[in-house]
Amino acid sequence: MSLVQSVDNVALLPAYLAAGTAVLVLLADLVVARAGVTWAVAAGGAAGTAVGAALVGAGETRRTFCVGADCSWLYDDRAALVGALFALLTLGVLAISGPLLRAGGTPVGEYCFLLACSLTGGVVLGAAGDLITLIVALETLTLPLYVLVGLRRGSVAGAQAAVTFFVVSVVATTLTLLGAALLYAVTGGLHLGRLGALFGERPELLDLPLTTAAVALVVLGLAFKVAAVPFHAWAPATYDGAPLPVAAYLSTASKLGGVVALLAVTGLALPATVTGPVLAVLAVLTMTVGNLVALRQRRTVRLLAWSSVAQAGYILAPLGALALAAGRTDEARAGAYAAAVAYTVFFVLLELAAFAAVVALRPAGADGGTLDELRGAARRHPWVGGALALALVGLAGLPPGLAGLFAKVTVVRSLLDGGAGWLALVVAVNAVVGLAYYLRFAAVLWAPGAGPAPARPARTVLAALAVTTAVAVLVGFAPQVVLDLAAR
Repeated sequence: MSLVQSVDNVALLPAYLAAGTAVLVLLADLVVARAGVTWAVAAGGAAGTAVGAALVGAGETRRTFCVGADCSWLYDDRAALVGALFALLTLGVLAISGPLLRAGGTPVGEYCFLLACSLTGGVVLGAAGDLITLIVALETLTLPLYVLVGLRRGSVAGAQAAVTFFVVSVVATTLTLLGAALLYAVTGGLHLGRLGALFGERPELLDLPLTTAAVALVVLGLAFKVAAVPFHAWAPATYDGAPLPVAAYLSTASKLGGVVALLAVTGLALPATVTGPVLAVLAVLTMTVGNLVALRQRRTVRLLAWSSVAQAGYILAPLGALALAAGRTDEARAGAYAAAVAYTVFFVLLELAAFAAVVALRPAGADGGTLDELRGAARRHPWVGGALALALVGLAGLPPGLAGLFAKVTVVRSLLDGGAGWLALVVAVNAVVGLAYYLRFAAVLWAPGAGPAPARPARTVLAALAVTTAVAVLVGFAPQVVLDLAAR
C-alpha cells in the first residue's frame, strides 16, 4: 500500500521566499561584489518575505506534508504573524547594521547571507507541525547566529561570545532531541496534534517516569533558547561580545523563536498538568534573577541582556498558569496563550527600538559601552534619546509606553483568569523592581555632564528607529489587534 503525499507550494511560499533571499544574496555578492547591492538584495528579500507571509496567511489554514490527519506544515494566522514578524525583525536589523558593515570589519556578503538563513528557520518554525520540523527550524534559526556573533575580524570578545553561545546551545539542542526521542518511544508519534490527542485519550501515559523525563527534557532544552534561569548564563556574555546589531537580533528574533517553540509544544503536544508547574517555577526564577542582577549593571548591553532575561520570565508566566487553567474554561487557556504571544510581539518591538537607539548614539562599529558613556546623549540628539527613553519606559510597563503597559496588564489579567493569583503578584512585584534600572537608564540620557560625543547617526539607523518606534506607539494605541491575532 502506497501513500500519496501532495505538496501545497502556496503554503510553502514564505519559506521559499526566505530561502531564495539567502541564495540571491550569495549570487549578488559573487557576481556584483558591491556591498550596497548585497545589502539591498537582503533587505528586499526580507520585505518580500514579510508580504508573502501575510498574504498566504490571510486566507484559510493551509496544510501540506500530511499523512492522514497528521501534517508537518500548518500555515494559519499565527504562522503568518510569526513569519511576518521574523521578516520585519530581519529587515530592522539590516537597517541598523549599516554603520557596522561600513566600518569594514565585517564581510557584508556573509553577514547578509547568515541573517537570511536565520530568517528561513524562523519562517519555518511558525508553521512546524511536528517535533522534527520544529527542532530543525529552531536550529536553522540559531546556527547562523554562532557565526554572526564572532564574525568581526580581530574581535577576541566576539570569538569568546560565539564559543560560549555555541557550547550552551549545543547542550540545549541535545536535551531537546533526547526529550523528543523519549516522547516517540512512549507514544509512537511526533506530530504535535497527535501527541496532544494521545495524552488526552490515554491519561495513564502521564504516570510513566519516561513521560515525565521526556517532557522535562523538551521544556528545559527550549528554556535555554529563551534564556530562562537557570539556563541563562550564556545571554549577557554573548550579547555584550556580539556586534550591537547581532545582539539586537539575538535579543529579539532568537528569543521569539524559543517562545514560538515553547508555545507549540505546550499548546498542542505536551500536557499542561506536567509543563505548567515547571514553567511557573522557571518564570518566577527568570523574572526575579533577571531584574535583581540588572540593577547592578553598568554596561549598556549587559543591562539590556539581563532585562531581556526578566522579560522572558513575564512571557513564560502565562504558560506556567496553564496547569491551573486546565481545569477551567477553554477561554482561560486561550487567554494564557494569547497573552504570551502578545507580550512577545510588544517586547520585540520595544527591544529592537532600544537597540536601534543605542546603535545611533554610539560610534560606528563600537560596542554598547557603559551607561556613563551615554550620559547626556539625549541633550545632543533629543529625538534619538527620546525614542530610547520611550522604549525603556515601554519595557518597564509605564505610560506613555502604552504597548508595554498593555503587555503587562494582559499577562496579569491572564494569570488572574487562570487562577494563578500568586503568580500575578510575583509579576507585579518584579515589574516594580524593573522600574529602578529602566528609569535610571532613561535618566542618564538627560543627566548633566557628557560622555564622548557620538557621531551623527546613520540615516538607515534613524529610519529603522523611527519606523520601529512609530509601530510600537501605534500598537500601543490599538493593542487589541495584536491580541486578537494571537488568540486565533
